[in-house]
Amino acid sequence: MSVPTRWIGPLLLAAALTAGLGARLSAQAEDGLRVGSPAPRVAVTDLAGRAVDLRRLIGVKPVFLEFWATWCEVCAALMPTFEAAHAALGGAFEFLVVNVAVNQTRDRVRRYVADRKPPFMALYDEEATSTRAYHVPTTSYVVIIDRAGRVVYTGSGASQDFEPALRKVSASAPLPPRR
Repeated sequence: MSVPTRWIGPLLLAAALTAGLGARLSAQAEDGLRVGSPAPRVAVTDLAGRAVDLRRLIGVKPVFLEFWATWCEVCAALMPTFEAAHAALGGAFEFLVVNVAVNQTRDRVRRYVADRKPPFMALYDEEATSTRAYHVPTTSYVVIIDRAGRVVYTGSGASQDFEPALRKVSASAPLPPRR
């Protein structure tokens, strides 16, 4: 029996998570994109199934991405830090969470987001397009991208210290004026 190509990325991610890769990663990601590299500009779908082209965001404004899953306890533990960063810098950054679509349906993710009402956009990576492009090693993987489209931070785990990267990027991209 052959496995459809579009399932390979999610299946490999699920296998790595099952094998405990997530537990072995430190707060600074051992795998994934290299800091200083250009951020991949791919399209992912939102929870309604509409395409969201990251090319329209990356290189325009700083972007904060987290790759997560509804079942990820580490992601849940990271959420207060993520939400605090959004509260402080939401106007200067584009905040996105990308669901890796492993062991969950779009409907399950939609219900999860509807119950919690996060103030940032949730995407659903059913085809593993962004998961592959960003070399996502585990859920809770965070990528911070500056205004020029360069990766300035990658990390995973519940207690990441991405504040210095956020300060650095926000200093070069001041908050927009209040209206």
